[in-house]
Amino acid sequence: MVGMRGAYGGGGGAYNDSKSRPHGGGMAAAPVTEQEIAAMAVHKVAPPPAQSTASKMKARVKETFFPDDPFRAFKGQPLGTQWLMAVRYLFPILDWVPSYSFSLFKSDLVAGLTIASLAIPQASSIFSMHLSMLCMGISYAKLASLPPIIGLYSSFVPPMVYAVLGSSRDLAVGPVSIASLIMGSMLRQAVSPTAEPLLFLQLAFTSTFFAGLVQASLGILRLGFVIDFLSKATLVGFMAGAAIIVALQQLKALLGIVHFTTEMGIVPVMASVFHHTNEWSWQTILMGVCFLVFLLSARHVSIRWPKLFWVSACAPLASVIISTLLVYLFKAQNHGISIIGQLKCGLNHPSWDKLLFDTTYLGLTMKTGLVTGIISLTEGIAVGRTFASIRGYQVDGNKEMMAIGLMNVVGSCTSCYVTTGAFSRSAVNHNAGCKTAMSNVIMALTVMVTLLFLMPLFVYTPNVVLGAIIIAAVIGLIDLPAVYHIWKMDKMDFLVCVCAFAGVIFISVQEGLAIAVGISIFRVLMQITRPKMMVQGNIKGTDIYRDLHHYKEAQRVSGFLILAIEAPINFANCNYLNERIKRWIEEESFEQDKHTELHFIILDLSAVPAIDTSGIAFLIDIKKSIEKRGLELVLVNPTGEVMEKIQRANEAQNYFRPDCLYLTTAEAVASLSALAKMTKP
Repeated sequence: MVGMRGAYGGGGGAYNDSKSRPHGGGMAAAPVTEQEIAAMAVHKVAPPPAQSTASKMKARVKETFFPDDPFRAFKGQPLGTQWLMAVRYLFPILDWVPSYSFSLFKSDLVAGLTIASLAIPQASSIFSMHLSMLCMGISYAKLASLPPIIGLYSSFVPPMVYAVLGSSRDLAVGPVSIASLIMGSMLRQAVSPTAEPLLFLQLAFTSTFFAGLVQASLGILRLGFVIDFLSKATLVGFMAGAAIIVALQQLKALLGIVHFTTEMGIVPVMASVFHHTNEWSWQTILMGVCFLVFLLSARHVSIRWPKLFWVSACAPLASVIISTLLVYLFKAQNHGISIIGQLKCGLNHPSWDKLLFDTTYLGLTMKTGLVTGIISLTEGIAVGRTFASIRGYQVDGNKEMMAIGLMNVVGSCTSCYVTTGAFSRSAVNHNAGCKTAMSNVIMALTVMVTLLFLMPLFVYTPNVVLGAIIIAAVIGLIDLPAVYHIWKMDKMDFLVCVCAFAGVIFISVQEGLAIAVGISIFRVLMQITRPKMMVQGNIKGTDIYRDLHHYKEAQRVSGFLILAIEAPINFANCNYLNERIKRWIEEESFEQDKHTELHFIILDLSAVPAIDTSGIAFLIDIKKSIEKRGLELVLVNPTGEVMEKIQRANEAQNYFRPDCLYLTTAEAVASLSALAKMTKP
């Protein structure tokens, strides 16, 4: 605590100058009491510690790109230890393999077999448990307009890679519906999968390569904040719209339609459905409806009684087995029910020679890779963090980006398309009791055995059941409680959600996503260019000052207009702030009591974390403008960066001397009120 003049460091001369403080009839002259003199004792506003430009840049880069300080454990360690720690950082598998035990293996074995099959963990036969998982891979490959075998390949290599590089214990990787849908729809705009199947396959592998490259680059460059532009509202609307589009695409299989539109919007899909009513097959419809009801009922049971999670997990497997037996026994393929057909045995073939970087399609594959990469990355990280929070451990987002990215780069060279961590598959993995990423290895080995020996079992599997499995799977993506919550919390977020949903179902998946992201960015820009400001008043009997509209008990202080800015001050909002403050001054001049004149403007900068050159110019300009009106502007609690910029600007130093800076609003009001009385004749 220092005295008023000591704090200001300017002696008393400045305050004896009649021009240094405003006069007005509203502030009646009166002797200054001891209490008022005591109130003039204020805390000095201290400038931030001096730092070199290099130090500040280093701190800023560290906070922006390394907020988790991943290398703090390296400090003070011998060089050999640092190298070992670096290897363990790059390969998280080395963190748990040295302490891996048989008891952990038993838990991972059950979980791995369970997610390989999406069936109950108590199944007695290992190889009867993974058929459903493989059929999901087949289904999603068909959704992407790829050969069914590609879906199976994508359930083998990527899990092996993720087990080595991934940091999540619960994430189970493989093909997912949304990424499959986006890839198929975007590539079909340029190439027909039926007319040019080889070219389409090449484009799919190349798009997967670029998707992995984007994902890994975000992790390596620590640019994970890019995916934060996909807000919760955006994802809820996008997922719901995509789920409906995915379900509508399955009407081809559920109705037995042969000629079906390649477009994704709800209007062309429904038009195609009713335009080809002559192709509807009652046998296919009957089988599809029966198995869809069965799958949805199983899902309801698992939701109602969470301990029975295995009921919904085993339902796809049961559907595949029963439907395959029915088709085989009754020769249903001869009665209008289409089947998968022959699938060749064998492991993934190398596909690096199929990566196509021809300039004709380079733009398409890069765009497809970017969109599918961002979407699948967002889904994978969100799922991993969800289960990590449940289990009480941390997932390194940048490690996950690198793991998922490298997984897709390797996958593109081994006949796989885009894969990530799926919520349903990871939920089963979690509920089955997995302990480490070894469950992914076990799943991959189980898939390998199937690829080598059990492919003939899929010959008679009907496509209609695969469609029913997909519909039952994507129903969970429509999160109505989340939509209602968004509506209650924030109407602007709800608008973003609705736009994402409408854009996906009425235009296309990628355009719907772009619209939602665009609206989200526009909202952020609006918050930057139109920052929140408030008029504050004093809560009677305290030194607390709060928003007059929020706290009804807060009262205006005679002769003062107290404003607070709650945003960075920069070139984008300076004009708005200038105009808004001037308008408030004019309004306040009319609202002040007839016996009181406005004398002081207090600008609370406590919530202003940053300011740029334009912001400093704004403060100088508003100071000049206010002084021309015979008023005085003071600043309260400027942050370190604001103080540093004021000190560096010579003109700002002239206008914002120490006597214009206060630590709290209460000190500013008390000191200015007392000074006004002292300087009155």
